[in-house]
Amino acid sequence: MNRKYRIRVVGLCLFACAGFFTAKGQDVHFSQFFEAPLQRNPALAGIFTGDIRAQAVFRDQWNSVTNAYKTASLNGEYRLPVGKGDDFVTTGVQLLYDRAGTIGWTTIQAFPALTYHKSVSADHNRYLSIGFMGGWVQRYFDRAKMTTNSQYDGLGDGEPLTNTRFSYLDGAVGMSYNATLKDNPENNFYLGAAYHHFTRPNQSFYRDPSIELNPKWVFSGGLRFGVSEYAYLTIQADHSRQGRYAETIGGAMYGLKIGGDPDNPDYVLHAGTYLRLNDALIPVIKLDYMPFSFALSYDVNVSKLRTSSYGRGGIELSVSFIKSLDRNNASLNAVKCPKF
Repeated sequence: MNRKYRIRVVGLCLFACAGFFTAKGQDVHFSQFFEAPLQRNPALAGIFTGDIRAQAVFRDQWNSVTNAYKTASLNGEYRLPVGKGDDFVTTGVQLLYDRAGTIGWTTIQAFPALTYHKSVSADHNRYLSIGFMGGWVQRYFDRAKMTTNSQYDGLGDGEPLTNTRFSYLDGAVGMSYNATLKDNPENNFYLGAAYHHFTRPNQSFYRDPSIELNPKWVFSGGLRFGVSEYAYLTIQADHSRQGRYAETIGGAMYGLKIGGDPDNPDYVLHAGTYLRLNDALIPVIKLDYMPFSFALSYDVNVSKLRTSSYGRGGIELSVSFIKSLDRNNASLNAVKCPKF
């Protein structure tokens, strides 16, 4: 590695680390946001056809510039009917691992979740859901890999840190509404809003009370409708605001059922494109082979960083598992249940 390139990489890493230490922290994000529903809104838990769902997403971003971000999300949900009506409860858990930069800035998160789905119509499939999730977060970095100007002067790293890790409690609350369109179970939509980090946890290794994690609002929506007996279109979008930062992502996928029976196809092949405004264009392909689904996406960088990244953003892989249980009053056989 030549000296000019080495200086460029070190400078970029220091710039990234400066953002971590001085800014009021911002959240990680996924291009396949639809495969990490609890990260968006705990009230989106349980909105699927089945009783059990597990989803995993892995993201590898900006390796064309430096060893920047590696992020993994894992969530599990279990939905069951309650009472004598058409209401449901979903219990779940959201796990997150994120590692960034040369210093290995790492975040580990474990959030149990609980969502109640209230049927708001005696005759139609319409549900109002309220969800909560909260738990433990730990953040740390490898001080031995940190480089500062003081080290070049033989004065050490110049940072009087006594601890390189801290942990805190965090949480989110949310609400969503989902329903069928014109009583057609194949056509439905959802709307949701969530408030994250209401505890405003401290984010300083020096325990500076003025440095805290900004609360975040997330507004979500989705629409699915049939195009033909063997095809349908899914449109989804998120808009989030955290401090002075905002992010909007949205797009659509076309689903094609493959097999002789459109009600129980052998496969469903999806293809589409999403756009994160002022950041990336994201082509996506997805294959449903029940009870599994597999998706692959790639960020084509269109932001100001594209000169350094050569347009290469991040790749994401996801897998999901959905299953209905053989039990009395299972949601598989229920006329009404929250789904999308």
